[in-house]
Amino acid sequence: MGGRSTAIQLGNGGVWVLASTPLDTETKSKLEELGPVKYIIGADAVHHLFLSEYKKAYPTAKLIAPEATIANHPNKELVFDGVWGRDSPETKYGFEGDIEHCYFSGFKNKDVAFLHKPSKSLIEADLLMNLPGKEQYSKAKEAPQWFKFNISPASTWLYPKLVWSLGEDKDAMRRDAKTVSGWDFDRIIPCHGDVIETNGKKAWNDVYKSFLN
Repeated sequence: MGGRSTAIQLGNGGVWVLASTPLDTETKSKLEELGPVKYIIGADAVHHLFLSEYKKAYPTAKLIAPEATIANHPNKELVFDGVWGRDSPETKYGFEGDIEHCYFSGFKNKDVAFLHKPSKSLIEADLLMNLPGKEQYSKAKEAPQWFKFNISPASTWLYPKLVWSLGEDKDAMRRDAKTVSGWDFDRIIPCHGDVIETNGKKAWNDVYKSFLN
């Protein structure tokens, strides 16, 4: 399915990183180039495999993730500084000046969507995929064996049906899909698949049209 971590330089000089891929030498070098890591983010219930790795490398960074992450992550000694689904919805974690967040409590994987306001970028894990991930696959050591077919906003007849099926609480999905649709973004940076460089708002609205209408 491909994979991507995303790092953002915050206005205060710190770095916010959605940690979804291994902290290899290249990744660590890039993070050190950007600045001190202040936030380590787990995007949903299943993008948690490398959180302990990142926290070990950056022990002073705040670790924040959905509640379902804690249940799934094997390291039960890992301490989380913020927990979507357990904290009050009004909780501020300190990066809101640069990045807004919306916790999708009704989505199967309990994802969080993020808006990087300065670059008008929506950042997310499983809420929207853009597969096949040609750019991601180009970096793989082996050819992809599974996701050679299209799961993207371009498959407009199929993908909205799939997303609808992943909504376990339809009312919550309607609320949160509309919140994201109201954000000011043009680009989508997914964990799975190629970046949608422009017209990202249309892509989101096409995929989530069943919840927006």
